[in-house]
Amino acid sequence: MTTEDPDDRALWSQAAGGSAHAFGVLFDRHAKAVYNHCFRLTASWAEAEDLLQATFLLAWRKRGQVARLERESALPWLLTVATNVVRNEQRSISRRLKNLRRLNEEPSMPDHADMVVDRLDDQRKMKELLKAVATLPRNEQEALALCVWAEVSYEDAAAVLGIAAVSVRARVSKAKAKLQQFRELVHTGEDRR
Repeated sequence: MTTEDPDDRALWSQAAGGSAHAFGVLFDRHAKAVYNHCFRLTASWAEAEDLLQATFLLAWRKRGQVARLERESALPWLLTVATNVVRNEQRSISRRLKNLRRLNEEPSMPDHADMVVDRLDDQRKMKELLKAVATLPRNEQEALALCVWAEVSYEDAAAVLGIAAVSVRARVSKAKAKLQQFRELVHTGEDRR
């Protein structure tokens, strides 16, 4: 600094008034010290570069709030701003890492492969059963569909079919006997969703 160069207080006063040139002079004067300070707080030159920029950006934004420097040099205030910027960044990174860990801890979605295999197997078995059911007399097909698969009572099925309940029971019994190899599918009215 030569005798013609204004001191930090004068430059800061001009910067607070909106002088980008005065602020630029302050940057040129103190950037290296702030950069080294940020490096010492982070042990990363790349982070220090980003934090240096963030420090001076924040200082520019706060220039109206800090209209007058307490000390002759702006450096102590800039180092305090830099320290706060570093702490805020570290807290932000810590929160992001915590959130990422939390995402990894959340239970994973169940594997739907087993369900898909079961559904495909059910479809294959049902197609075989329907081929066999198609060989039954129509009256046995209707009784089987109503009483076994839809779980309608023999009495209600009899009312729908217009026959006696004992006849419905006999038709279901005959159909089950003919479809003995499909016993598992015939006897369960289980649906899958």
